Amino acid sequence: MLQFALALLLASQTDEKLFVATPLTQPNEFTPGIEGPQCDREGNIYVVNFEKQQTIGKVTPQGKAEIFVTLPGKSTGNGIVFDQQGKMYVADYVAHNVLKIDMATRKIDVFAHNDQMNQPNDLAIHPNGTLYASDPNWDQGTGQLWKINTKGKTERLAEGMGTTNGIEVSPDGKTLHLCETAKVDGETHRNVWSFPINEDGSVGEKKLIHRFPDFGFDGMRCDIDGNLYITRHGKGTVAVLTPTGKLLREIDVLGNKPSNLCFGGPDGRTVYVTEVEHTRLVQFRADKPGLAWKRWNPGK
Repeated sequence: MLQFALALLLASQTDEKLFVATPLTQPNEFTPGIEGPQCDREGNIYVVNFEKQQTIGKVTPQGKAEIFVTLPGKSTGNGIVFDQQGKMYVADYVAHNVLKIDMATRKIDVFAHNDQMNQPNDLAIHPNGTLYASDPNWDQGTGQLWKINTKGKTERLAEGMGTTNGIEVSPDGKTLHLCETAKVDGETHRNVWSFPINEDGSVGEKKLIHRFPDFGFDGMRCDIDGNLYITRHGKGTVAVLTPTGKLLREIDVLGNKPSNLCFGGPDGRTVYVTEVEHTRLVQFRADKPGLAWKRWNPGK
């Protein structure tokens, strides 16, 4: 009986369609500020700006959404990550903060603040709990990179870049990947950089691993092998790069303006994409689990 069940499971995995997007939520349930997303241990997806700005929505794997919290003051969320203790961290691009949310009590605190931050955009988390934040200034076309330690102390690691956006830490914690759009001699360069991470959490000299010839890009996450999944804003795809920058594929995500993504589902191989054109979540199946999911479920 067990052998029969295993055979059915293998057959279903073999027959499933990989890298084919389908809608998860209905259009217009979110605002055009739809971003975030990140999954908890139970597989729920948290996405900013559900129904109205300044909210964080909680979406079940079946696509049912509700408001989880409303952020205080003028705070408005963008990228989200979880630490290993289950605390949520949210880039608050309006109030120059990184917020921390207790998932049990829904209490919201300012974890980090620095007036020199432009508008914290996307977050990545190191295995030791250190946060990294991209920090673009869209009006001036410039950007910064920040490190935030586990006590909430901020340290600027890079400035004078183009607009910095998607950000991710490699599975071994030794490399930081960062997307940047920069104007150079009148040309727009869409760069994906890799920085070595030093023992103290600072970064070394950046290395260009990929340059896209057109369109924009936004959020970035990696799978357990370190392959980078990058949303191509304006093209309507998610690009998949190897850790060294080789383009493996691009996935149509049913709308021209994907803004970010995360991995979840029962086996970590469901990719959820926030899409601005239709203000909805879409999903597709990947061939490997996501890194963040694996950290939640190390025994699976």
